[in-house]
Amino acid sequence: MSHSFPLRVFLILAACCGVSRAESRERAATVASSLPNIVVIFVDDLGYADIGPFGGSSATPNLDRMAKEGRVFTDFIVPSAVCSASRAGLLTGCIPERVSIRGALGPDAVHGIAASEVTLAEICKSREYATACFGKWHLGHQPRFLPVRHGFDEYFGLPYSNDMWPQHPTLAGLSETERRKRYPPLPLLQQDQVVDANVTAEKQSELTKLYSEASVDFIRRHRDQPFFLYLAHTMVHVPIFASPNFEGKSSLGLYADVVMEVDASVGMILDALEEVGVDERTLVIFTSDNGPWLSYGDHAGSAGPLREGKGTAWEGGVRVPTVMRMPGFIPADTRCAELASTIDLLPTVAKLIGAKLPDHPIDGKDITALLNDADAQSPHESYPYYFADGQLQAIRDRRWKLVFPHQYRTLQGSEAGKDGRPVPYRQVQAELSLYDLENDVGETTNVYEQHPEIASRLQQAAEDWRSKLGDSLSKCTGSEVRPHDRLMDTDARLTW
Repeated sequence: MSHSFPLRVFLILAACCGVSRAESRERAATVASSLPNIVVIFVDDLGYADIGPFGGSSATPNLDRMAKEGRVFTDFIVPSAVCSASRAGLLTGCIPERVSIRGALGPDAVHGIAASEVTLAEICKSREYATACFGKWHLGHQPRFLPVRHGFDEYFGLPYSNDMWPQHPTLAGLSETERRKRYPPLPLLQQDQVVDANVTAEKQSELTKLYSEASVDFIRRHRDQPFFLYLAHTMVHVPIFASPNFEGKSSLGLYADVVMEVDASVGMILDALEEVGVDERTLVIFTSDNGPWLSYGDHAGSAGPLREGKGTAWEGGVRVPTVMRMPGFIPADTRCAELASTIDLLPTVAKLIGAKLPDHPIDGKDITALLNDADAQSPHESYPYYFADGQLQAIRDRRWKLVFPHQYRTLQGSEAGKDGRPVPYRQVQAELSLYDLENDVGETTNVYEQHPEIASRLQQAAEDWRSKLGDSLSKCTGSEVRPHDRLMDTDARLTW
């Protein structure tokens, strides 16, 4: 499947050989049908232990089905435990530091993903794929940064996080005027135009349903053409909302209702793929952008056995529940415990569809073997954990994780928030420490003194990453960092 030719190549060859245009299109369609479709379902702030295949208590029959028919990845991580940086990693195949996207871009951000970056959508477009992004973007909200300028044919969704609106819970008690000084109304976009300038709570409750329906429609319209669908759910990021069909239905509270609706969305996608007859040649990937936002308590998920959550370099922040399915290619009811990451999706998809990788350096690795080989090992010799304004806070290999001294946020046993209102974190200091993730996934026991040779090896790997991507903790600048783009005074701007 990696050697199939694009449609235009077949048309040219057919013309040279005297084959009719209709015959050449028929042959090209046959070849195109051998290319795998790609579906990435990217949930926001879903905890490691929130779904059935990872021990979650919420009803997730469709994800349970995906796991039974595919492979569960238990050591799958994101390159940053926060929204924009994580999405930059997934779509560019790079550690976010390399592409200069950090943190979570707000409504006042004047920068975004650079035009020179090659996204996963553009990789697919090079092989004549139809491409769509439905849901949260968060890589810049002005026209030059939006999905339709970065390889996606279609876009519908929110440009950034759904809590970046005047009803943010931390603004309770302020007047509407004061609220709007902090955040403007939340816009809903289609292509590069605002279609709803003031998204309400009622509209937010419809988002999972609207994104899912748009995805099903896209699949149906492109049944005869290879496609890449990026479904980036707004949920389960706070404020959480479920549609009337799901609110109150889990009997476990609103958060479980929202997870149940996300699971139903997965079912809609799987059913649509089967309906149009492309089920067995579609790779479906379900994962999350980072771990749970623990300060929101009952409106947040669970990291299960992992330490801490979103916004930290501990495993609860970066290790995410991941399931992949492609009947006939990925063995059913299997598990993979090897280190892999969202940055690996771009080179892996490129390999599967026979596309050329970007000319500039990327950090992701081809993990095709991990999809269907029980004996395959992770291609990552080391993996850096960057966070908080360019700090290299930890580094790991397939088994060991070295944590550098840094400040991190924690609740440390204090009572979490309730009913959508967070509690403040405390800042504490992490010490230089080494953890055996194979036997201590909760990062409870520092074994630095017992394994100095492993610590030394990881220290050297960290120096290599610092030389390339920098480290604000060490006050060094990387030689391979590429700039993001910034708005110019002459750029068109969205207003709402």
